[in-house]
Amino acid sequence: MAWNWQLSDWTRFAFDEERLRDAEARFLKGSGVVVGSMHHLDGDARQGMVVELISQEMVDSSAIEGEVLDRASVQSSIARQLGLAADKRRSNPAEAGAADLMADLYRRYAEPMTDQLLFDWHGMLMNGRRDLADIGAYRSDTAPMQIVSGALHAPRVHFEAPPSDRVPEEMARFIAWFNGGAPRASAPLPAITRAAIAHLWFETIHPFEDGNGRLGRAIAEKALAQGLEAPTLTALAATINRHKKAYYAHLHRASQTNRIDAWMGWFADIVLEAQERTIGRIGFLIEKTRLLDRLQGRINHRQEKALIRMMAEGPDGFVGGLSARNYRSITDAASATATRDLAELVALGALERIGERRYARYHLAIGNRSALTGRVSST
Repeated sequence: MAWNWQLSDWTRFAFDEERLRDAEARFLKGSGVVVGSMHHLDGDARQGMVVELISQEMVDSSAIEGEVLDRASVQSSIARQLGLAADKRRSNPAEAGAADLMADLYRRYAEPMTDQLLFDWHGMLMNGRRDLADIGAYRSDTAPMQIVSGALHAPRVHFEAPPSDRVPEEMARFIAWFNGGAPRASAPLPAITRAAIAHLWFETIHPFEDGNGRLGRAIAEKALAQGLEAPTLTALAATINRHKKAYYAHLHRASQTNRIDAWMGWFADIVLEAQERTIGRIGFLIEKTRLLDRLQGRINHRQEKALIRMMAEGPDGFVGGLSARNYRSITDAASATATRDLAELVALGALERIGERRYARYHLAIGNRSALTGRVSST
């Protein structure tokens, strides 16, 4: 099998630009909604939303690769990086490095791409690693860079990247294209188009010994931010993580051809869904603040504790809703007390109840709770 980089039309990516025109317009319109929504938040809430969104991006980007990071630790590290008040929570090297990368991306999104910027990002991301030969440098191992699965005696090769001695040349071409496609450059490209091609191109080269997926998604975020000329709050990695199987399937198909219509269409849908999720999270924060303000002085400490715990789950809430048993676990309330507390919260319009008796489940009565069902197929 010949991979895309082995074909004669390598880097001459072909696709129907007209099919992306509507997505590009919707993305620009949605960015205005994000900016407008953020203006409804006060300074502290706005800063908190920024920290929450960009930390969740790295947590989900790492999860795509099977690495589990503690969200609270990453949030704390990012808050410190951005000069915001934060607790003294200690982060492990991986969490601290991930936070450094996301904070740097947020602060320096407008800077041109360079080898050194990527080396810096790789060094941050590989913080604490001792098992890699090349950290903060392109891979140099002469063995093939392959993505494989299956047993060691019969591995299945999903992709093989260009050999290491070609990486500097390949990356020079990629970086020149990326910078040339910036909004104020010589050949500007629409935001989604540039982000989609950049991610596929970078993943094809696979220039580092490890961390290529996370860096590739950071590059896509950088392209989107530059396209909007503002630090992006698009929940790209979080959305890709929800469609991880389809993500890898589309990357695999795109690695075999340079006619990339399917990849471009799928990625555009992912970006729009990600933007909707961001708008939903901002709306959720606004509404939960209003709800707590409205309930101030009208609920007891158990009810407040349970509501705050539910709100910590974000717009998606508890899977299946909150049960009376969950409420008792959160608040240490007796059964009769829990039943009474929950009934009061429903009467106050704080919760919605679905089902009866032991099958009753409770959801936050916030309009954005179910706004994001997603439109992207997972197959």
